[in-house]
Amino acid sequence: MCAIALSLIGIVFIFSAGTYWGNVHYRGQTPFYLKQSIYFVIALIICVGVMRWELLQRQKVWGIFYIVSIGLLIAVLIPGIGIVRNGSQSWIGIGALTIQPAEIAKVTTIIYLSALLTQRKSYERIVQWKHFIILIIPSILIMMQPDFGAVFILVVVVLIVFFLAQYPIRLYVILISVGIVGLVALIIAAPYRLKRIEAFINPWADPLGSGFQAVQSLFAIGPAGLFGHGLLKSRQKYLYLPEPQNDFIFAIILEEIGLVGGMGLLLIFACFLIFGYRLALQCNNVFHFYAICGLTTMIAVQAALNIGVVINLLPVTGVTLPFISYGGTSLVVVWVTVALILNFANERRKE
Repeated sequence: MCAIALSLIGIVFIFSAGTYWGNVHYRGQTPFYLKQSIYFVIALIICVGVMRWELLQRQKVWGIFYIVSIGLLIAVLIPGIGIVRNGSQSWIGIGALTIQPAEIAKVTTIIYLSALLTQRKSYERIVQWKHFIILIIPSILIMMQPDFGAVFILVVVVLIVFFLAQYPIRLYVILISVGIVGLVALIIAAPYRLKRIEAFINPWADPLGSGFQAVQSLFAIGPAGLFGHGLLKSRQKYLYLPEPQNDFIFAIILEEIGLVGGMGLLLIFACFLIFGYRLALQCNNVFHFYAICGLTTMIAVQAALNIGVVINLLPVTGVTLPFISYGGTSLVVVWVTVALILNFANERRKE
């Protein structure tokens, strides 16, 4: 019910945020809200099929899915196969359909590691490194696109699953140290990341350049007050905030329905998180417990990351708001994630 509510809210605000932008930049093409509605119907159909597919409850099958997702991550980096958008080579085009392999890889990696964690008999060093190698391979391939936001979500969620599996705390100290060194190396390797951090610290230092999106987002949020300007009455969607139906749609939501409406949306996400964890706690199968916790956390972390960027608590990462931002792959994958949660929960009912 939470997922359906969020998806419907997304279609309403994609209609509000993206109609003018679409008329100016994509005149004559299918409107964003109509495409999103079609994606929503397709996602629901796929969700029903995935939810009833009992093969997905077997641990061994996820090793195959993991290998396939790695293959897709490699394919997207091959010139002529991968499609470049906004400086990132993150999509594979199949006719009119585009697939973002990083979104698929996040799901398969989390579930495959959940399956492996149930098979270990001790915390032997070789077992630990095997798990981390499985995490590192897709992370490196996704960073080559580059897509730092997807890697951040994947790493955070996997570390939380490792924590649930009672991994030694000393490993987290090592990982945090390595992560800090790696982050510095990534910033040195790509100067645009340093500009994003500078824009995050002081977006008004370059309001027409690196800080443009952050400044326009805050201009949308600041004057909205408790109840906003009213539904469909956003001002920033009129070519001020770029691509308002995508990553920064939460700014338009706050502008139109204000702080109260935005808190209501956060409450729905919080309910989704709580209900997901409740399903996990009721599982008798440890694999399903880890998988449901991981998938639920993935959606929650992605939502928190997107909202943190929009309200300028975090640097710009290019992460969509689950269920709400425009995008077919994003919507279908997040609904497949919901279906997998329900699939694993249905096994609990059978037991």
